Amino acid sequence: MAEPGLYLGLISGTSADGIDAAVCAFDAVSRADGNVHARSAMRVLAAKTFPYPQDVREAIVDLARSRASVTLDDYGRLDVRIGECFAAAALALLGEAGLRRGDIAAIGSHGQTVCHRPQGAYPFTLQIGDASVIAERTGILTVADFRRGDVAAGGQGAPLLPALHAAVLSDPVIPRAILNLGGIGNLTLLVPGRPVIGFDTGPANCLLDAWAASQRGAARDEGGAWARSGTLDHHLLARCLDDAYFAAAPPKSTGREVFNLDWLEARRPDGIAAADVQASLLALSARTIAQALRAHAPTVRELYACGGGVHNAALMDALRDELPGVRVDTTAALGLDPDFVEAAGFAWLARARLRGEPGNLPSVTGSRGPRMLGAIYRSAE
Repeated sequence: MAEPGLYLGLISGTSADGIDAAVCAFDAVSRADGNVHARSAMRVLAAKTFPYPQDVREAIVDLARSRASVTLDDYGRLDVRIGECFAAAALALLGEAGLRRGDIAAIGSHGQTVCHRPQGAYPFTLQIGDASVIAERTGILTVADFRRGDVAAGGQGAPLLPALHAAVLSDPVIPRAILNLGGIGNLTLLVPGRPVIGFDTGPANCLLDAWAASQRGAARDEGGAWARSGTLDHHLLARCLDDAYFAAAPPKSTGREVFNLDWLEARRPDGIAAADVQASLLALSARTIAQALRAHAPTVRELYACGGGVHNAALMDALRDELPGVRVDTTAALGLDPDFVEAAGFAWLARARLRGEPGNLPSVTGSRGPRMLGAIYRSAE
């Protein structure tokens, strides 16, 4: 039976190429209990990606670079401006779908990650996009700031979507993996009889996009055509694979503040052709994902991908080459549009918060226990 009220999820991922928005309906299910999330039936009723204005995207990318500095005035203005962009995306999607504000029980806004440092004496994660602005402009209750509650409880704050994957995409018999190919790749390992495991594997698209932008002025390498034109440089690949992050055990998470052009330049040999760098970065993404899957869930024979990287045919082919014997497909095969799994995930997390259910999985993030995630923002309407 369908629950009353719809939920609208909003996110801009590590690639910062736009705001994904999705309106979702849920069927009534039993409550989650502790570390076990009940199976849910979720339907995406409407979804669309809304590009950022170019200057906003450039400001986000600059801010996320490891050596970036920003004044408090600039940071505050960007926080509000991203909030305005998120609110506009939500209202535009409702208008295009013929829905009213009153149809939406809540917005779940991830915001825009600008820095993620879950290790150290004072671990933190920063997502901006003022949720008060979103609630005020839309007149819809908004749930935001999902990650910091998990970090405060000793967790990585990421990835959070394995809870959704377990609730919506798992199979009671077949071992599966769900792979998000955003700027950073992350895996959810759904093996019956075992706790859910999820972690960031390292770069998926972030280095590929950054190198394409720096060398060709393009936002991305469409379909991986440029990477296919190059030749793998084994020396560069080996130097990249030597980073300690790839051998570290989960729980672990990372971001653009680590894997960026500065990181690449520290490893790139002189004289290597630009296309060969791209080919090597594509091999790095596929190799590290495959190695992580083999190391932590060798019984998995089905891998379903989502995120923008599913449109990079060269990357998907590389994954199939790295994983013989594993079915590599997209979440469309499971009935969920691969472009909007993350947006749907934050609709799901908003719903969990309003139901008083935990949004994290301690087996994934390493937190001290299940926690309700997200703060609630209301307008005067």
